[in-house]
Amino acid sequence: MSDWQQISLGGLEAPVRGKVAVPPQGSRASGSDGYPLRPLGELMCLDIQRTPMKPATTYRLAGVLNAGKGVVAKGELDGEDTEYAAMNVLRADQVVMRKLTAWEGPITVVPAEFDGFVVSNEFPTFTLGPELLPAWMRHVCGSPRLWAEMKNRVSGTVQRRKRLNPEQLLQIQLPIPPREVQVRIVEMLDAVDDQIAALHAESAALEGLLESLRSDLPETDHQPIGDVLLGIDSGKSVQAGGEASAEDEYRILKLSAVQCGWFKPSEAKTVTEVAAFSPGHVVKNGDLLITRANTPERVGFVAIARNVPEGTFMPDLIWRLRVDESRVRTGYLEHALSSRELRTSISGTAGGTSKSMVKINKRGFGAVRVPIPSLPEQGEYVQRCDAVAEGIRATRAEGARLRQARSGLLSGLLDRTIEIESVDLGV
Repeated sequence: MSDWQQISLGGLEAPVRGKVAVPPQGSRASGSDGYPLRPLGELMCLDIQRTPMKPATTYRLAGVLNAGKGVVAKGELDGEDTEYAAMNVLRADQVVMRKLTAWEGPITVVPAEFDGFVVSNEFPTFTLGPELLPAWMRHVCGSPRLWAEMKNRVSGTVQRRKRLNPEQLLQIQLPIPPREVQVRIVEMLDAVDDQIAALHAESAALEGLLESLRSDLPETDHQPIGDVLLGIDSGKSVQAGGEASAEDEYRILKLSAVQCGWFKPSEAKTVTEVAAFSPGHVVKNGDLLITRANTPERVGFVAIARNVPEGTFMPDLIWRLRVDESRVRTGYLEHALSSRELRTSISGTAGGTSKSMVKINKRGFGAVRVPIPSLPEQGEYVQRCDAVAEGIRATRAEGARLRQARSGLLSGLLDRTIEIESVDLGV
C-alpha cells in the first residue's frame, strides 16, 4: 500500500494510491460442512461491572454504533447530572451490545481506548472465553449473519422499542473455528480493512482538492442565476414506502439523493401512487437537481442526475433547474453552485420558522448572482473539476466493491465454502 504518486492540477496536489487488489474468494471446499455451530453462551458470559454515579465526579460516556461499527465517545458528564444511580463500565476486549433496537446490529468489541468509559444499563457487557479471540469477535460483530440472528430474537410489540436480552444473544449459534484459524481470518480481514481505509483516505484527499478547484471560480461579472435558466420545475409530494430496491418498478428520490455536487440514485423510496405523477416529475440522466428544503448546512445542494433507474420521480422538496445551454453549461453550474462562495449565497436566501429545516424560494434563488464566463472558459473550469470528480467516483466504486467482497469473504471462511489456503490477498 505504499505505491503513491503525486498528481498536480492547477498548482494543487493530492495523493493518489496505486491499484488495490480485490481479494479473490478462492475455490469451493469439497465435502466441507463448515465449522461446528456453537451457542455464544458456551464461549462468553454476561459480565457487568457497575459504578455508582457520584456528584462532583466526571465520567466518560460512550455509545455503540449500529451495524457493528464500533464504540463512539459521547462526551463527559457529572455524576449528579444523570438520572441513573449507577452505570455499566466498559472494559477492553469485552463484547458490548445495545438491547434497544438490537435488530440494527449495535454490537462490538470494546477497544482499549474505551476501557473505563460508562454506558447505561441498556448496554450489557460480556467477557470472552479462551476459545474466542477479541479481534476475531470484532469482525463477527460486523457480520450481517449475526445481525440477522439478533433480529430474529428481539421481543416487543413496537418496532422501535423491540429489545434483545443478554440471554437471547447467548442463544445464538455461530460457526466457531479453532483459535489458529481465527488468527488467519483476522489477518485476512484486517488486510482488506487496511485497503478500504486507504481508499477512504484517498477519496478524502481528492474531495479536498475538488473543493478548492470548485471555489477557484472564473473572474468575470456576476449575473442573477435566473437569467441563465429557462425555468425551475417542482416535484410532487406523495406517500412513499420503504427503501427502494433494484426490483421496484417505481421510486421517488429522497433528499439525500442530492449531495453537494454528487448524485446518489440509490437514495430512494418505493412509490405505488404512480397516477399522481406527470411526465414532468420523471427524473432523467442529465437533469440538474437542487434541494429546496433541508437543514441550513444542506439546503440548496446541487447535482446532475446520473445513472438514474427508469421510473424515478422527483419529490416536492427537490427542484429541476432547466438550463439555457446557449449561455451556460450544466456541468459548470453543478461545480460552481457547489463552491464555498455560492453555497453561502444560496443558503443565505433560505428561511423558515424551524432551525432544523429551512427552505429556499424560486425568487430568492433566482436572484443569486453567479459568475458566467464565456463557454470556452466554462469548459476549462469543468474539465479541471471533472478530472478530480472522476477520480473520486472511481475510488468510491472500488471501496464499495471491496466492502462487498469483504462481507462475502467472512461468511465464506466461516462456512468453509472458501478455504484459507486458497485465498491470496495480493497486498
